[in-house]
Amino acid sequence: MKSTPDNLKIDGIDKEILRFLMKDARKSILEIARNIGISGAAIHQRLRKLESSGLIAGSKFVINPKALGYTTMAYIGIYLDKAMSNPSAVKELEKIPEVLECHYTTGNWSILIKVLCRDNEHLMQVLNKNIQQIEGVSRTETFISLDQQIDRQITI
Repeated sequence: MKSTPDNLKIDGIDKEILRFLMKDARKSILEIARNIGISGAAIHQRLRKLESSGLIAGSKFVINPKALGYTTMAYIGIYLDKAMSNPSAVKELEKIPEVLECHYTTGNWSILIKVLCRDNEHLMQVLNKNIQQIEGVSRTETFISLDQQIDRQITI
């Protein structure tokens, strides 16, 4: 058994369960049980333990944004005029639906965000009309992602 930072013990069976669910979160408990060779009740009990420990943070369906016409992914470094502007800037960024992620960072930028837009024109509108209008934002630096080449979770 391996111990995680919060003293949660996970064994080989827990890891197998997690690997099955990471590949396909819709896989049924009974199907996982059959593949691993233990009862569905045991799988269910282990999943409850992993959820209550905080190791499993949830499950979700992944929407293909291109199917909805969103083809431009960009990362925007935001320079704030002062560090005190961070909480209010983040509150304003939360109101912009195109902002998918927001990170407080070290380095030149105060904030790094990930945005998803329909196209470059839409990105320009989001930048000019939403992000750069936020009080405390002094300037931005934008990097357009041409292609996501790796998309994975941490290995279990």
